[in-house]
Parts: sequence; structure tokens; C-alpha cells
Amino acid sequence: TLTFFQHSVKQRSAFLCVFSPGAASSVNITSPWPVVRGTLGGSALLSVRYSSSSSDRPVIKWQLKRYKPVTVVQSIGTDVIGNLRPEYWGRVHLFENGSLLLRYLRLSDEGAYEVEISITDDTFTGEKLVNLTVDVPVSKPLVQLEASSVLELTELVTLNCTHDSGSKPVYGWLKGGKPLINDSRLLLSHDQKVLTIARVLLSDDDVYSCTVENPISNMKSLPIRLNVYRRSSLYIILSTGGIFLLITLVTVCAYTNVNDFKLDFPEGEDDTPCNYIHTLDPQRPPHYPSTFSLPASSLDSYVHSGRRYPCTTVRSLPTSPHSPSPTPPSSSPSHLRSLTRKPRLPALSHTEELPVAQDASIHSHI
Repeated sequence: TLTFFQHSVKQRSAFLCVFSPGAASSVNITSPWPVVRGTLGGSALLSVRYSSSSSDRPVIKWQLKRYKPVTVVQSIGTDVIGNLRPEYWGRVHLFENGSLLLRYLRLSDEGAYEVEISITDDTFTGEKLVNLTVDVPVSKPLVQLEASSVLELTELVTLNCTHDSGSKPVYGWLKGGKPLINDSRLLLSHDQKVLTIARVLLSDDDVYSCTVENPISNMKSLPIRLNVYRRSSLYIILSTGGIFLLITLVTVCAYTNVNDFKLDFPEGEDDTPCNYIHTLDPQRPPHYPSTFSLPASSLDSYVHSGRRYPCTTVRSLPTSPHSPSPTPPSSSPSHLRSLTRKPRLPALSHTEELPVAQDASIHSHI
């Protein structure tokens, strides 16, 4: 109740206003959930309750607080006053206690909503803020690892947590199913999406997984194994391509040795192989004086043996007048093998010199 008192001082009037509690009171508004979490495409109930000493119908007004407030709906009781904004057509519903139901949520619906409730007989209007968030559920994340097997003391190993959808994601990491402990070697990006391990140790050999969450959902990736091996391990040599390198080196060396093993003939001489040709008759097998004879079976097998030798000229060593005469060759199989010509021998043995000398004597008789 307001009471006015008039006081006159030297023909000047002054008025004093005094307030005293009376029957008039304000509307009291409460909300059980000051923050409401909504899902894109879903519905959200901005729940409030009010109390008043008056039984008259309340005037309710909901606004979305922006730089310039946007009126969502205004009503007397549950009867809407005026026209709704196009973006709210068919999406809002008011309850008698002042609560607002917002359907088919959009990301643009997120923000702080203010409700004002007043009653005709009441002097003061009640106000209350309710915050609404609108989010997209997160999808299942995936850990990407450049190499699942690394050597001990490798400088850097990077694990990247990715997911397809989800708003306002918050990332986390697990090692062996437990949250990561503080370690100066474990480096996280500013959004904790990327985990980098510096100077990998054997203790880092474990399973890793990442978590992604937002106000309405949370997901966990499948675990991925990081294998850490000692640098001296034989398995590391094999797994890093050592066996392939060894096979390659052996192949190259073998190919080089085969090429180097070819017979080196003197310049101007034919390097094609040919049969042993008798000096007198090309159609006959070699024949020497009757100092020794070959069995018929041995001679026939020698002619048809098919052995081929390089066509090189075997030069006889000069005979000294004082040198002793060569001894007749024996008819043993070992001597027969010595009669065959061999390419590029450094020196001629006595058993090889004799047939050449005998060929020369045959020419002299002819």
C-alpha cells in the first residue's frame, strides 16, 4: 500500500511516499531442470511451475534470449495471443502451469529461454531462465594407427580418434581399459583427439581405445593393439624386410658368379665348343703308334661319348736336345682321360705332351 504525505515548508510542497506490505504479491516461478538436453529432431520440455495468491488466468510469455530477444509464444492461460513466428508453427505447446513443449528440435533452437508470468491482480511479474541444448548423438569412434608394430625407442607414434557424426564431442583415451596416467611422453592435442607417444618404451605395449561423448550420448572404440619390440629381436629383423633383403643379395651374388664363370677365350679364337677331331682323319677317332692300344669297347664309348671341348690349339713345349725321352703312356683309363684337351691350362703335364709329340711323328712318317 502506498501512502502519500504532504508537508508544506515556506509555501513549498513536498510529498513523501511510504511503502507498506499489503495484500499484493509477486508470482513465484520454479523449474526442476534449469538445463534441458535435447536431441536433434526430438522434443524438449521446458518445465516450470508458478504460484500466486490470485486465481485469475496468468499471462505467459516465452522468449529466446538473443542479442535481440525472440518471442516464441505469448498466451493467456493456454490460449495463444497473436500469431506465431513461421519457424515455430506446429512446434510449440503450452501447459497450464506455464511449461513449454518444443517439438522437432533444430540446432538453432539451442539457447537460454526466459518465461514471464503475470496475473492481473498481482503487482510484480515472475521470471525464470531455462537453458536448452540441442545435440547430435555421437557415432562409434575408430582409432587409426599408422603402424601397429614399432621398435623400442621409436621417436613418435601417433594414434588418431575419428568418428562420423556427433556435436560437441569430448575425447578421451584408455590404455588397457583404464584412463591414461599422467606421463610426459604422452602428448594430447588441444582437443584430445590425437594421442602421440614419444620415445616408445616396452611398457607402451598394450591395447588402446578412445571414447567420444557429448551431453546426450557417449561411445567407445574397439581396442587396437600397439606392439613394441626390442631392437635386438630376430623377429624385428624378419618383420622389417631383413629376409627379403637377404634373398635379394643371394640372388644377385649367384647371378654375378654365373656370369663370371664363363670360359674366357683368347681374342681371335672361336669360343664355340667342338668335338675332338683327329689330326689326320676327321672321321676317325684319335690313333697313336702301337705303343699302347685301346680296347674296342672303350674306343667305341669314347667316340660316342658326346663330350665337347673348346676348339683351342694346344701348343707343345719346345723339346730340349738333352731332355729325356718321354715314357710311353699306359693304357689305363686314367691315362685315357688325360688325352682329352682342356681349355687354357697353365702348363702341360707329361701325359698330355706325349700325344702331341706322337702326332708330330705321324706327320713325319707320312
